[in-house]
Amino acid sequence: MAPPPRAALLLLLLAALAPLLLLVAPACSAGPGVFQVRRRFPADGGGGGGGAAALRAHDGRRHGRLLAAADLPLGGLGLPTDTGLYFTEIKLGTPPKRYFVQVDTGSDILWVNCISCDRCPRKSGLGLDLTLYDPKGSSSGSTVSCDQGFCAATYGGKLPGCTANVPCEYSVMYGDGSSTTGFFVTDALQFDQVTGNGQTQPGNASVTFGCGAQQGGDLGSSNQALDGILGFGQANTSMLSQLSAAGKVKKIFAHCLDTIRGGGIFAIGDVVQPKVKTTPLVPDMPHYNVNLESIDVAGTTLQLPAHVFETGEKKGTIIDSGTTLTYLPELVFKEVVFEVFKKHQDIKFQNVQDFMCFQYSGSVDDGFPTITFHFEDDLALHVYPHEYFFPNGNDLYCVGFQNGALQSKDGKDIVLLGDLVLSNKLVVYDLENQVIGWADYNCSSSIKIKDDKTGATYTVNSHDISSGWRFYWHRSLVLLLVTVVCSHLIC
Repeated sequence: MAPPPRAALLLLLLAALAPLLLLVAPACSAGPGVFQVRRRFPADGGGGGGGAAALRAHDGRRHGRLLAAADLPLGGLGLPTDTGLYFTEIKLGTPPKRYFVQVDTGSDILWVNCISCDRCPRKSGLGLDLTLYDPKGSSSGSTVSCDQGFCAATYGGKLPGCTANVPCEYSVMYGDGSSTTGFFVTDALQFDQVTGNGQTQPGNASVTFGCGAQQGGDLGSSNQALDGILGFGQANTSMLSQLSAAGKVKKIFAHCLDTIRGGGIFAIGDVVQPKVKTTPLVPDMPHYNVNLESIDVAGTTLQLPAHVFETGEKKGTIIDSGTTLTYLPELVFKEVVFEVFKKHQDIKFQNVQDFMCFQYSGSVDDGFPTITFHFEDDLALHVYPHEYFFPNGNDLYCVGFQNGALQSKDGKDIVLLGDLVLSNKLVVYDLENQVIGWADYNCSSSIKIKDDKTGATYTVNSHDISSGWRFYWHRSLVLLLVTVVCSHLIC
């Protein structure tokens, strides 16, 4: 049968998409060291997660001596029908206590629940033992007052009405309406320094972080509770920036998120193997913005207007491994979907938990095209069918690309590339040189990181600290915490 006209096929696709309105908003959001990360949502979909729809909704809610690297052991998976976000284990205070925190490249502070919190969960549906931070229980801890330099630097000057001994407060609101408020403290952070091939030893540094005194929305729920959030953004308040300023690490980190076995690699340091090609970061942006130049499907370049690729306020392209799905401006979304399904006009779409899904019995990699995003300096991101579709039952596949216009007014012109398209790739954030790059990689293997003090290179292995859980490739999600810093903080 001859293919129907382009306009007719677009109408069919739009009819299938019409009911898929989502109430979510994509982002506006001595030696090496290691942190172990796992997923936030339980693999069995329990803990009150609410299935794929709830996981999907989380996406839009939601930023001395030079160490060669730090190893952050990871756990979890990265697909929309499984567990949720990746998290790691850190230790704070003296004596050190363990805290499970989400790793989030879209936010800029580390915070943990405080013992004085009136809405902080005491238990987790994930089966984790939660710990409330007690400033008085640590011999190395101290409260940051509003007249101290950290507070003034955070807020761009001394706060009005600030007097000695008044705590420096913080307030963060996330895109779903959940929030955290509290005050800043300074204490010892313990992490794993890489000291040899696959070997680490404890390292520590003094860091300033938030002591959460009140949580709102989902952050106050025990269903998928963690102890806090570890922001890996670019701001001076992030743990990475603080460690770098103290001469502890280079301002470079990398992750490799494994959707095959779970977990992966997350390390701070100068990655020397494998080599990755890079593209410049757009300067003076709050997120990891890059210059997208074109998109092609099956080798055919989409004919898109120039304004689609412009960078500015509320537009541009953001790389964020904290987001599960990929969000595209409506015009781009329609063109991509049209080209992807052009040779499959017999497919009937169905709404499954607010996803656009379809039955398909063959291999999606054999039956559908590769999508390639082209960036400045000739860096390409190849997205294969199994990375933009995800299985959701027997022979049922759902689309991992989303129409940004249906998410929020502020995000409608943003290209937000999330975890589905970044998984199984080594992604390097080199803030020293203001570039970001990636390469297809086996995230169950290892990478090599250089110790700039000794010149030695060390192997950092993959981890899955959630390996005791049962994970399946077709049931995972990484949630983006899109941050809007309220009160005195500026997004």
